[in-house]
Amino acid sequence: MSKYTLRLYIIGDTPVTRRAVDNLKALCKEPEVAAAYNFEVINLIENPTLAEEERILATPVLIKKLPEPMRRIIGDLSDRERILVGLDLYERGEEG
Repeated sequence: MSKYTLRLYIIGDTPVTRRAVDNLKALCKEPEVAAAYNFEVINLIENPTLAEEERILATPVLIKKLPEPMRRIIGDLSDRERILVGLDLYERGEEG
């Protein structure tokens, strides 16, 4: 399995950003992800130039940098199946 590089971009400390961080931590404990991930949470208030560099128009947004192809998932990451499909970890409807 390839090593996953995940970056969660947030703005400030709000209920939505806290939920997104908590959901990402839970996702990284999933068997499909747990063995091979590296994630960081980046607050765009502290790093505003990254918003332009990464072309971020909405937050929170999870960006899977590696393995390619790069993927972006916007929202609080509460839909487990959508996130796993979006990260190419399994096909929609597949038992996991």
